Amino acid sequence: MGLFGRSRKEDPRSGTSMSTFDALVIGLGNPGKQYARSRHNVGEEVVVELSRRHNESLRAGRDSALVAEVRLAGGKRAVLAFPTTFMNESGQAVSKLMRRYGFKSVDVLIVVQDELDLEPGTVRIKKGGGLGGHNGLRSITSHVGTQEFIRVRLGVGKPSNKEQGANHVLSKVPAAERQTLDVAVNVAADAVLKIIADGVDAAMNMYNSL
Repeated sequence: MGLFGRSRKEDPRSGTSMSTFDALVIGLGNPGKQYARSRHNVGEEVVVELSRRHNESLRAGRDSALVAEVRLAGGKRAVLAFPTTFMNESGQAVSKLMRRYGFKSVDVLIVVQDELDLEPGTVRIKKGGGLGGHNGLRSITSHVGTQEFIRVRLGVGKPSNKEQGANHVLSKVPAAERQTLDVAVNVAADAVLKIIADGVDAAMNMYNSL
């Protein structure tokens, strides 16, 4: 099925449409070459890696996002997306994509984000919980009406003081740390696939104990 093909089918019991996809994976970041490869865009890198693994490319759609539809092992299917709004408006794309693809619950929404409260390269998974001051998560919560979605958190470490937060996540990453983040991007991509294949609890058991 193509990017703009039919993505929903009707449930004969209720007459309501339901998605033919198993997950919506959102990689957070800011658009523009000046933000590429920054700490704030590691979420984007994860969805790009997932699309690469499945021989697809993220393409511009009508929902303020670059999107790829992929078929995973076991016959499951996922929508991968990178919002093309700035981080603090990410929820616009998420709500549009959930409507377009017929997702009725945030149980299938997986958001990949940078996380200041984790050491660089650490990957952790959680469902719901606080937003940690993350503007992307705050925007998504505002648009979908709940914060009980799944997060894949990729650690980027904290700056030396709180006032340096914005510069820390947006500035150029030193080469050694960049190598660490590159490894973590692949681990986070594996974690997303584990969530879709076996559920969030199994994925948390695997990745949160590493």
